Amino acid sequence: MRSRTVVGAILSLLTAQTAIAADLGSGPPPSPVLSASPWTVSVTPYAWLPWIQGNATVKGRAGDIYVNPIELLDHLERMPWMSYIEVRNGPWAFYNDVIYANAGIGVSGVRTLGRATIDATLGADYQQTIVEVGGAYQIAKWYGSEGRTAIDLLAGARYWQQNLSFNLALTGTLDTTDLSISGGRAIARSGQVDWVDPLIGFRVRQMFAPGQELMFRADVGGFDAGSMFSWNVIAAYNFNIYVSNGVTYAGMLGYRALSVNYDQGTGFKKYEFDAVLHGPVMGITVKF
Repeated sequence: MRSRTVVGAILSLLTAQTAIAADLGSGPPPSPVLSASPWTVSVTPYAWLPWIQGNATVKGRAGDIYVNPIELLDHLERMPWMSYIEVRNGPWAFYNDVIYANAGIGVSGVRTLGRATIDATLGADYQQTIVEVGGAYQIAKWYGSEGRTAIDLLAGARYWQQNLSFNLALTGTLDTTDLSISGGRAIARSGQVDWVDPLIGFRVRQMFAPGQELMFRADVGGFDAGSMFSWNVIAAYNFNIYVSNGVTYAGMLGYRALSVNYDQGTGFKKYEFDAVLHGPVMGITVKF
C-alpha cells in the first residue's frame, strides 16, 4: 500500500510539472540554422606597370613603339582603371577583367609604307580599353606534401578598343595624304578601332600554406576571328592580410605579359598593332 502511495505521488508531481510547462511554454524557439552561401566573390583593383614594345601602323605610317613603366606613368593623360572580379560556386567560376589607360608614348622610325623615307615623329597618343569576360571549370584538385593544387580550364572573350595617333613634324618630304594638319604638325589618327578575340586557356592554383597561394595562368586567342593571334600569361603570389566578419583582405604581387597582333585595311587605310605589354602587377583583393 505504501509503494502505491509513493508511485501515485510521483505521477501527480510529473503531471503538475507538465501542466506548468505547458502554461509557461517550452522556452524560446530554437535559432534558425543559417547555411553559408555557396557563392564566393573576389574583387581585385590592381595596378599594372608594363613595358610596351612592338610596332604599329596608322594611316599607312608604320613606327616602332617602346615605352617603359616610368615613361608611361609620366605621360598618363587620364587616371587609369584596372580591376578583376571573380565569382565562384564549387568547381565553376565566372570572371571579368577590365583595363583602361590613356597616355602619350614614344614612337620612332615612322615611315610611310612602300617608301624608304623616315618622318620625324613628335610622339604618339595612345588610348586602350581591354574588357575580358569568361568562365572557368576546375577539372582536378589534389592534396600533397606541398599543399593543395587545383587546375582550371578557361574560356572566354577579350574585347579590345584602341585609339592611336602619330604626331609627325611637318617637313618638305612628308606625304600628308590622309593626315590632319594642326599647327606645325601632321597627325595620323586611327580613330576608334575595336575587335573581339575568343580565348582558351588554363590556370594552376597552388596553396602551399593557409592563406598563401601561387597562381599561374596562360591563354591564347584571336585565331583570325578578331586579331591574328594573341596570348596572355600571368604568375602571381596571393597572401592573406586580414580576415574580419567573413571578409578576407589579401595582397597580390606578380608579373603579367599580354601580346596581340591585329591589322585591318591596306595602303593609307591600314591600321596595325603588333606589340607585347609586360611588367609587374600588384593589387588588393577583397573576398567574401
